[in-house]
Amino acid sequence: MRLIRLCFCLKFETVTKIRDDIFLKAFGKQVRKLRKSKGMSQYELSYVSDIPKSQIVRIEKGEINTGISSVSALSKALGVKPKVLFDFES
Repeated sequence: MRLIRLCFCLKFETVTKIRDDIFLKAFGKQVRKLRKSKGMSQYELSYVSDIPKSQIVRIEKGEINTGISSVSALSKALGVKPKVLFDFES
């Protein structure tokens, strides 16, 4: 039991340290660029994607590590394939 607890703690600690701020900012910049190219406001993107506007703002600023479901919703709302959201230099 003690060994399992130790392994869980080590695994959890490793996972929580994974974060690439440069990548998150580049992803956010790409979302903003695509949104503006479609002539959409953050409010409109929020409405179409069903993602709260406050989260759209934080994604575009690179403040949060958004999930796969949000990436899917954003790509559908922007009318692009998900891979287009990741078509940037980081």
